[in-house]
Amino acid sequence: MEARIGDTGGMETRLSPLPIDVLLPEILDALKIRGRLVLTADPGAGKTTRVPRALLDGGLLEAGDCWILEPRRLAARLAAMRVAEELGEAVGERVGYAVRFEQKTSRATRVRFVTEGLLLRRLQEDPQLKGTSTVILDEFHERHLHTDLALALLKRLQATTRPDLRILVMSATLDAAPVAAFLDAPVLHSEGRPHPVEVRHTSRTDERPLGDRVLEALDHRLPGHVLVFLPGAAEIRQVQARLEGWAQATGASVLPLHGSLSLEAQKAAVAPSDTLKVILSTNVAESSVTLDGVRTVIDSGLAREAVHSPWTGLSGLRTVRISQARILQRTGRAGRQAPGLSLRLFQEQDFRAREAFDVPELLRSDLAELVMALRGMELDPARLAWLEAPPATALEAATELLRRLGALAERGLSSTGRAMARWPLHPRLARLLVEGEALGIPDTAARAAVLLEVGDLQARRDLGARRGPHQLGDSDLWPRLDAFVEVEAAGFGAGAIRAAGLDLGAVQQARQALRSLKVAGDRRDVPSDDLLLQALLRAFPDRVARLGSSGTLKGVGGWGGRLDAASGCRSAAFIVALDAEEASKGQGALVRMASRVEPEWVMDAFPEDLEEETTLVYQKERGRVERREVLRYRDLVLDEVVRAADPADPAVADLLAEGVLAGGLEGLGEGFALLLDRAAFLGRQRPELDLPGREILARRLVAEAVQGQGSLKGLAGTDWIWTFTSAFGSEAGKLLDSWCPTHLQLPRRRAAIQYDQEQPWVASRLQDFLGMKDAPRIAGGRVPLVLHLLAPNMRAVQVTTDLPGFWQRAYQELRPALSRRYPRHDWPENPT
Repeated sequence: MEARIGDTGGMETRLSPLPIDVLLPEILDALKIRGRLVLTADPGAGKTTRVPRALLDGGLLEAGDCWILEPRRLAARLAAMRVAEELGEAVGERVGYAVRFEQKTSRATRVRFVTEGLLLRRLQEDPQLKGTSTVILDEFHERHLHTDLALALLKRLQATTRPDLRILVMSATLDAAPVAAFLDAPVLHSEGRPHPVEVRHTSRTDERPLGDRVLEALDHRLPGHVLVFLPGAAEIRQVQARLEGWAQATGASVLPLHGSLSLEAQKAAVAPSDTLKVILSTNVAESSVTLDGVRTVIDSGLAREAVHSPWTGLSGLRTVRISQARILQRTGRAGRQAPGLSLRLFQEQDFRAREAFDVPELLRSDLAELVMALRGMELDPARLAWLEAPPATALEAATELLRRLGALAERGLSSTGRAMARWPLHPRLARLLVEGEALGIPDTAARAAVLLEVGDLQARRDLGARRGPHQLGDSDLWPRLDAFVEVEAAGFGAGAIRAAGLDLGAVQQARQALRSLKVAGDRRDVPSDDLLLQALLRAFPDRVARLGSSGTLKGVGGWGGRLDAASGCRSAAFIVALDAEEASKGQGALVRMASRVEPEWVMDAFPEDLEEETTLVYQKERGRVERREVLRYRDLVLDEVVRAADPADPAVADLLAEGVLAGGLEGLGEGFALLLDRAAFLGRQRPELDLPGREILARRLVAEAVQGQGSLKGLAGTDWIWTFTSAFGSEAGKLLDSWCPTHLQLPRRRAAIQYDQEQPWVASRLQDFLGMKDAPRIAGGRVPLVLHLLAPNMRAVQVTTDLPGFWQRAYQELRPALSRRYPRHDWPENPT
């Protein structure tokens, strides 16, 4: 059965009916009347191909063309090819496509399938979208960053200067209500094809490699061609290698499909085939037109997604469990042409436990490119109406990065920012190109930017051990650059690429990207290695880090982590992180690719972010005060000089005193402690001297003693009495000597006077006091000493301040026993 879709240039086209066909009149009416519409349609309904064709046939594109935003290049190409085929035309006539590095359009093109980033660049160059009457956001459920931004800008444009602009949001698995409310738009829904898809889950947790699990699934009798969803290109290569024997035995073709492949390889993967075909795909095949003959889907339930860590500030990729909505999207690929089968390599309870929808990129990604685009339009991202507003912290981080890159002026972009905006690259890489031009190395900088964007070129793991013209220890980027230049010189031949150990698809992608940049013609600059490294520093100003001996990293701004053991930069003192991934929580970042940085380059590049600080620090281990001169790049120490401090500096004496006292008074000797006790006693007896308490007294004395000293060595042999006199005056010094003597002269010896109690005391053998009639006194005779009278065994027989009373009473009672016990000692009847 066939249905007439419309007239095309006088030539009638008859097509097989699709579920969306019956809804096309309502879609056109809604767009004519309201100018806004949200369309949900089950997989296989035909929305991607039939709706743009209906707009063309219905006359809605007479005043301007239609742009259909697709999430991926493959989807844009395939959709344009299918619509052009249904029109009986070649791609590039009324229907064409434009993706990064490639376009097929002409002056006659009215329907243009594009990737999302191209619309953003168009809005930057032409904010009014002149000549465009309709914009369709297809597969909106994926919620890519550029899609959310496009929706916000299109709504603003329609509400201000382009009320005639029509906006259509389409998706197979979309929660339509929030989008419809945001746009104030009606919602239409189309059922999909009636072909059922049987779903099977694994019955148990399976930790085997994906290759083994896919191979086991293929051993069953499966309908049609097989589409296998895997997280990334690395897993595709691993599974493809695992299936080699099975493919030879069955005669099946095993073909990869991912974004890094060349256009020819992607076409081969999706082309019709009479023999069994197994397509190993990333998420590029989740949403596009029907893949002919595919009736079985094997789903790992995994995907690679970009993440931005707010606590390290680093962006990277991680493998995640996808949402229920994306799993259903993948399942629908099996039932587009006939009943199908979906084999899920995870348990049913796992499916039920997953989130209903993925977290939008806007809420989890680096927003630097978005903020730069809006600032280029002189729009404040915080004030723009969003379907879901981006996190304020992410906007602040992106704005700060752009400031560090020199891209922002007070309102819009600076001259550097405008130069960066010329390039269809992340702001970091655009800054690399601008700096490359300034340093006279535009070609090398362009190649570096392209290779950083494309990622790993390696098909073998030995690329890092290559011998090229550059020092491997300077940057982990040099081996890639040298290898790329090598195959470039060989004309990018497949044999040369394989011989160099590189991945053909990745090299071709890098080649296309380099062509699109159109830098400096075909000239080859031959820079000194350092120029490129300095340009990389300008592009990654927030990724500078000090490298520790064990590979640990302390980065500017507080981020930390470690350098990959395979990096060639492990002998550098400072590096800039070019590629990193977040390690386990608390471990910081794993920097996989780095480049050497010299402190002098940082000083030249960012003088406004430098801070010199000189501090004095007491070094306990050396017992001295040191002068530390530190040069910081923001909070990262670039250089530190430590030397002995100048003893003439008054602050040195203060620090040394604090250090001495913090270490305890024991180190100053017994004489110092005794002096403190004597002075404290004197202060109690003579309040008019205004002597401080013991703690403050110690500080004053030490501070006085260390004047002109830089270390504890200078304190050796300090005359503390002289120090006390110097600090508190000669009168206090004289009184200390006369009122608080250090010793008491006994008839037979001198005994030390102790001042550590409330009342001073002396301890000596009883025989040493024989001949003394009166009790000794100090403090001008005010205070009697406490006498500890000891037996020959040095144990006290009496503690008293009344020596005469002791002789008269206690001594006479104790004498018989003492003389018997110690007969060799003198125990006179009259001790005085």
